[in-house]
Amino acid sequence: MRASIVVTAALAATLAAWVPKLAAQAPTAELVPAERDAKVALGKQHATAAELYAALKKRANGGVPLSPTGMPDWTGLWQRIGAPFFDPAQKREQLTTAKLKPEPLAELKHRRELSAKGVEYDPISDCGPPGFPRWLAIPFLREFIVTPNQTYLFSETVNNLRRVYTDGREHPPAVDAYPLHYGDSIGFWSGQTLVIHTAQVQAGIYHRNDPQYSEQLDAVEVWRKADPTTVLVDVWVCDPKNLEEPWYVQQTYKQVPNADGAVRIAYWYCGENPNNTIVKTGEGSSQFSDFTFDKK
Repeated sequence: MRASIVVTAALAATLAAWVPKLAAQAPTAELVPAERDAKVALGKQHATAAELYAALKKRANGGVPLSPTGMPDWTGLWQRIGAPFFDPAQKREQLTTAKLKPEPLAELKHRRELSAKGVEYDPISDCGPPGFPRWLAIPFLREFIVTPNQTYLFSETVNNLRRVYTDGREHPPAVDAYPLHYGDSIGFWSGQTLVIHTAQVQAGIYHRNDPQYSEQLDAVEVWRKADPTTVLVDVWVCDPKNLEEPWYVQQTYKQVPNADGAVRIAYWYCGENPNNTIVKTGEGSSQFSDFTFDKK
């Protein structure tokens, strides 16, 4: 974090107001502050997402394991809402809300300029997995499956699955760790709130026309059900290679009306139709490969 980052006295006072003694279990509603500016400041207090995760876990007194009779009800199908950027609050005319270092900032500006000319290639065009943290922002159907020791975060996009271990295990030791599309996720429960730390990610982009991120990225997510049809997720992303400071965003998932059960998640194989094959052209854009309406 840059030394030039200064938290105003008013914001510091806001943070101080919700920081109780760490010896007691923090009420779920106070695990993180309610105000967006205070959440941004909270991220800046920690050099890595791992440090933020450890602070939240200490604040929650280690968390409380779920019992089969006390699990939150996250059943149903869900869909992410908001602008088509990693930060749903970003305005269309904005380049990004992330505080980028000079090199990734220049790369994003160049990619946006090419996109405005119709030269654009999305890494998921070849049916590959979106990866994490982009998983948080893709628009397709989702299912959240809660069990006492693991939580499964599923998206219909190429059938991807995030497995969050809440049984007390840590991340694999460094000697065994390697980059994965969705990283390695561990977490704990504080009441009905799920706190997740993810590391070991493969490099990628946050969303089409969004910044790039490196394998140094790690992130904290705080999941909670705000009302019967809304799940909110506070997200802090740290990437010392690309970000000047942690990037805070909030994702919103709304439950899909499905009283008759007609909406289902089916197996997704986008390569089953050969006309769906996408290639990257020499100029850097996307094109269908040997597109034909023949049956051959």
